[in-house]
Amino acid sequence: MAVTESVAEDACEEARAVHEGILRRQSARESAARTYARALPIVPVRARGLTIEGADGRRYLDCLSGAGTLALGHNHPVVLEAIRRVLDSGAPLSVLDLATPVKDAFVTELFQTLPPGLADRARVQFCGPAGTDAVEAAFKLVRAATGRTGMLAFTGAYHGMTAAALAASGGAGDVRVARLPYPQDYRCPFGVGGPRGAELSARYTESLLDDPKSGVPLPAGMIVEPVQGEGGVIPAPDDWLRRMRRITADRFVPLIADEIQTGVGRTGAFWGVDHSGVTPDVMVLSKAIGGSLPLAVVVYRDDLDVWRPGAHAGTFRGNQLAMAAGTATLAHVRENGLAERAAALGSRILTRLRALRDEFPCVGDVRGRGLMIGLELVDPEGERTVPGELGEPDALVKGADPVRSPRPADPELAAAVQRECLNRGLIVELGGRHAGVVRLLPPLTISDEQAAAVLDRLSDAVAAAARHRRDHGRGRRRGDGPAPRTG
Repeated sequence: MAVTESVAEDACEEARAVHEGILRRQSARESAARTYARALPIVPVRARGLTIEGADGRRYLDCLSGAGTLALGHNHPVVLEAIRRVLDSGAPLSVLDLATPVKDAFVTELFQTLPPGLADRARVQFCGPAGTDAVEAAFKLVRAATGRTGMLAFTGAYHGMTAAALAASGGAGDVRVARLPYPQDYRCPFGVGGPRGAELSARYTESLLDDPKSGVPLPAGMIVEPVQGEGGVIPAPDDWLRRMRRITADRFVPLIADEIQTGVGRTGAFWGVDHSGVTPDVMVLSKAIGGSLPLAVVVYRDDLDVWRPGAHAGTFRGNQLAMAAGTATLAHVRENGLAERAAALGSRILTRLRALRDEFPCVGDVRGRGLMIGLELVDPEGERTVPGELGEPDALVKGADPVRSPRPADPELAAAVQRECLNRGLIVELGGRHAGVVRLLPPLTISDEQAAAVLDRLSDAVAAAARHRRDHGRGRRRGDGPAPRTG
């Protein structure tokens, strides 16, 4: 017995040494721009569904899912089988933009899922393998189609890390895109929240476009996320999104829906815009559409298809393995009602987390849609932001709810919750304006039992972090927490 225990201990020591060695070499050799690896010092070696196993032998429940890429979780059988079929067939793996049976099957399946009014007159452009390239392509498309150059985007947005996509994101340092207020209930830019806050956002948009002295000429397009992910998991109100559709349609401004993270069932509908019944002119898609492999496309109305040959290209736009994996994923989600499953399970998760909000003053807000969920951590001793105290006109805050006076976001506490989650074998992401939102992006295949385990671990992590804060006080100054990561 002692010999067996000794062998097991030696194996554990060897695994830990491998784990630590890989992390040490990564730190020494990789770019300072690396992000997830800083907060999640794990070395994945095996994975299946929701579960990841590290080189040190530890197992984790993965609620990051490749920043929402893994709609079916890790190594789903239908995805692996689709990839094997292509490999075994002898088909070429990279074909630029040539037609292939694999591509034809992918486009056919994709078009089956598109919002009504778009599928029957859609065109698709295959881009480079990342979502940010799809955003760049969409901007080029609407500029070519309208002859205009300006773009409209929203505060808190995240659209990618290349030049034009970053310029339209909330963290842009050099503003080249007109910004509009994105409606939100908890931290409403107008201090009122709810339908009134959304109405003010819409009115501001109309005024900006119609006022000849606004300084914002009629733009080439408007880009919007149906749910802001990196911005803090903020769902767009359905009525407001319909209003944006009317505003843009009336002024012949193409509406671009960024469905890179919200698509393929994530929000409880196949596409985020499906909740509101909106049909955008352009959709940018990536992440889950490749079934865990790199793939990005722009889908748009045929009358916008004014590009000349070669106007947008990319060496890796013909990734056959990604198209096969994507076809299998899209079909599996559609045929098995996984979007509806995400809606029902997400609703139950939100109910459980709202009970957590009632228990811990440091949980300021719980929000989300489907299996795209956020828990905003706040400083319970921080001074509240009270509507009307910042000099807004009385008319603007008329009807403001005095309860809607949020305390400051607490990125340090959010980071502590993330660490406590990792200690308990749970991988979560952070986001939000101040990196104060703990985000859950589990695969759509998560079971009820797994969801209960995730919530138990998260609840325990929040309790531990809150207890440590209460017993030991604040460490670093607020604002010194980790920068939001981008997916």
